[in-house]
Amino acid sequence: MSPNYWVVIPAAGVGKRMGSQIPKQYLPLLGKTVLEHTINIFLDYPAIQGIIVATSDEDYWWSQYFPIQHPKIMRVAGGKERCHSVLNSLVYLQTLANSEDWVLVHDAARPCLQQMDLNLLIKTLNNHSVGGLLALPVSDTLKRGSDQREVVVTVSRENLWRALTPQMFRFKKLHDALASAIRYGNYVTDEASAMEQAGYAPYLVEGHGSNIKITHPQDLAQAELFLSL
Repeated sequence: MSPNYWVVIPAAGVGKRMGSQIPKQYLPLLGKTVLEHTINIFLDYPAIQGIIVATSDEDYWWSQYFPIQHPKIMRVAGGKERCHSVLNSLVYLQTLANSEDWVLVHDAARPCLQQMDLNLLIKTLNNHSVGGLLALPVSDTLKRGSDQREVVVTVSRENLWRALTPQMFRFKKLHDALASAIRYGNYVTDEASAMEQAGYAPYLVEGHGSNIKITHPQDLAQAELFLSL
């Protein structure tokens, strides 16, 4: 039996670095919210079985922008940290997914993911026993600084990659790895970290630089540019 593909979008964050009154995933972007753009990437992708969006209990915007429940979209309660939101989503998926199904975890604030990258990720990892993630080789010179912002050392960029999303892993392996990390107080900032701690070696799939994460106000203008191309 062929595995199904599920998407998890942790969207319970408040985006403090944006300096906005509303969470960054609900900021306007070319006539829609950032989150609408992100969700539509996967709604338009036929292989995706369902999309689980983890939102805060204090999220007053979801019902405003998603008043009608789409049959492919499921909403769950998010958690304190990203890893809690993802694990909550995986617990919800336990009644729907098989152990070898694929779960693609994607940042709510990455609305510029290209379909060609999604195609490449799925095609590359389709027969992989664990999974992997979209990533970019580091091209800049890296400096490690002190608390006083003085350069301590120049870090070699050889074999260094920037982790992007989606990060795509087998359902049960990801569930167990995240549950274990959280149980031991390791609140990992991405799914690959949990898999690494569980002894796996996620595969790096080179993605496109347009797959930016909206973190600062200037990122919105850049996202508009990429989405307009």
